[in-house]
Amino acid sequence: MKIILAVVTSINGKITRGSDPDVHSWTSGEDAKYFSNVIKENNLIVMGSKTYKAAREKMNHEPGKLRIVLTKNPEKYSKEAIPNILEFTSKSVREILENLTSRGFKQLLLTGGSEINGLFLTENVVDELWITIEPQLFGEGRPLFEAPGVDLTLKLQSSTQLNDQGTILLKYKVLDTSGVY
Repeated sequence: MKIILAVVTSINGKITRGSDPDVHSWTSGEDAKYFSNVIKENNLIVMGSKTYKAAREKMNHEPGKLRIVLTKNPEKYSKEAIPNILEFTSKSVREILENLTSRGFKQLLLTGGSEINGLFLTENVVDELWITIEPQLFGEGRPLFEAPGVDLTLKLQSSTQLNDQGTILLKYKVLDTSGVY
């Protein structure tokens, strides 16, 4: 299964401004449009519970599009679950991937959160990183990922300037440990 991690970050690697979970309060309209299109193009999206809480009001639940929310307490969300559309789990990354592969999925869009991005990167299952860098700097906020042991080499596939202010979309392929891609 191909796994793409898509994220927007400040220049200094923050995916939230302080404790505010709403990335739309500081990201550009161009990134919002780009990300909306990426969501529309992907039928399998995985995120953490903090990302889900921040985005749930904007989500459109539709048949054929599955969202998986990783949480330590899936029972807490039992009333919100919609089979095959919105599911909550506390399973490991490997268990989740085995289940989704057996269900016929070929590509997963990881819209994470720091902890979830870190879990997938630690398991070395991410194939591509699509990172929008906004020309913003703020001292406090969640990092791109939480996984101190991660050591990956990436190869730039493309870079696109999204606006005149300098918002840049970078697409990287994750190289294997031998550097062969």
